[in-house]
Amino acid sequence: MSSRAVTGEARLSTSFAEKSVWIQLIGVAVALGLYFVVAGWMLARGITILPAFAGVFVVAVVLLVTILVGGHLVAALVGRPEPTDVRDREIEGRAESRTGWILATGVIGAIGALVVAVEPVWVAHLLLLSLYLAELARLALQLVYYRRGM
Repeated sequence: MSSRAVTGEARLSTSFAEKSVWIQLIGVAVALGLYFVVAGWMLARGITILPAFAGVFVVAVVLLVTILVGGHLVAALVGRPEPTDVRDREIEGRAESRTGWILATGVIGAIGALVVAVEPVWVAHLLLLSLYLAELARLALQLVYYRRGM
């Protein structure tokens, strides 16, 4: 069989690990994206007491878990899960190493915000936003690596 045929087949079939990354990306983007929409609305209305955001955050986490469990259940029923191999670990490691700076920048920014006495609600959301953006970037980069056949 030619290498083109193998490559063409590999691109048509998606591994369970790649499906899992898609599910995670969609879940994080939707659940935390909705959280930031609601939190932005609350902040725009002048709500700056951090505990007021706890209920919204809990709902976002429950939504995220629901999407992840449901998505992985469907993926497992549709296709057979395989154990994680060296390629999957390599892709995850490369994506993590190339996106960690996003989280680090957010943490340093949050420390700077604390130094200049920014309200805790803004610092908390800066930290959460940096985690959200770093996770989205990591998952997106993993998908790029899977599509490139790395």
